[in-house]
Amino acid sequence: KDAAAGGEARLEYRESDYRILKPGAYVTCAVSGRRIPLDALVYWSAARQEPYAGPAEVAQRLDGERAARREA
Repeated sequence: KDAAAGGEARLEYRESDYRILKPGAYVTCAVSGRRIPLDALVYWSAARQEPYAGPAEVAQRLDGERAARREA
């Protein structure tokens, strides 16, 4: 492996898959900041172009958006 393959990847998130724009070993969860190995990446939002470490982070993001809409 070269050095770039061990760093952070940049992806284009699609509805049912993603496209690698910059090779790497992981992406960073948009909610928790945790590193997610690409082979473990299951949760993301194509609309927000964000990866999530798991279902709890997805729920946290959605709860935050609902609260923001209620306050508006």
